[in-house]
Amino acid sequence: MDWVNYVEAVPTLAREYGLNLIAALLIFFVGKWMARRLVNLGSRLMSQRGIDPTVGGFVSNILYMVLLMLVIIAALSQLGIPTAQFIAVIGAAGLAIGLALQGSLSNFASGVLLVSFRPCKVGDYIEAGGVSGTVREITVFSTTLVTPDQRTITVPNSSIMGGPITNYSTSSSRRLDLVIGVSYDSDLQQVKRLLREIVESDERVLEAHKPVQIGVLALADSSVNIAVRPWVATADYWPLHFDLHERIKQRFDEAGVGIPYPQVDVHLPERLDGEPAAAL
Repeated sequence: MDWVNYVEAVPTLAREYGLNLIAALLIFFVGKWMARRLVNLGSRLMSQRGIDPTVGGFVSNILYMVLLMLVIIAALSQLGIPTAQFIAVIGAAGLAIGLALQGSLSNFASGVLLVSFRPCKVGDYIEAGGVSGTVREITVFSTTLVTPDQRTITVPNSSIMGGPITNYSTSSSRRLDLVIGVSYDSDLQQVKRLLREIVESDERVLEAHKPVQIGVLALADSSVNIAVRPWVATADYWPLHFDLHERIKQRFDEAGVGIPYPQVDVHLPERLDGEPAAAL
């Protein structure tokens, strides 16, 4: 008897829930199609505005997930399923996920700022986040640097944006700062003349910045420190740095100019009997 009632109730249930099911499916598929169209439109607009493709793709994915979630909620509501509690659960889950991914969200926000304001780009040699190297890749969460000794370092974007960024590649030339120490009994005029001859004879030193700035920097404890500041092309910075130190050492040896070791002079007073005091 119960089966007969169930069979008789099928047409009524089909009419009552079938239309709602069809409407829910239409809402889902049409809404999904519209969400994709809106996301594609937004992607084209961001591309036309020159927004970085990495940021544009990430924002598009987030926008699509949000729109798809709204479409699912609308479809469930059409079926008569209460969605208020469902929305509350999603909100609580979103809050929990946000707290758990607080560091990742900070890296994402820093990544957006990094690719938007462009303090550096791929190929630049920078110093940031406590490390230095050539930028290989910038993503929304991290930046990959390659050091001169070919180590690959992945730095969170929050660490890069959280401190100063020194970009050595923004200018085509750099000033090379050398500090050369000579003994106190050296002829400073001779020393400066030798240094100028060594530095200015190198073709890598830029002509626009000659004569090279050379002067006494400090009267240190064990030496007179001479500052030598030539300007070079950025690509020649380290090769010239190494070559000049070697050539200066060789020329100073030939000219008899001393480069002193750190030393301390200790003066011991004489005793009353004329003998030197014992060392402490």
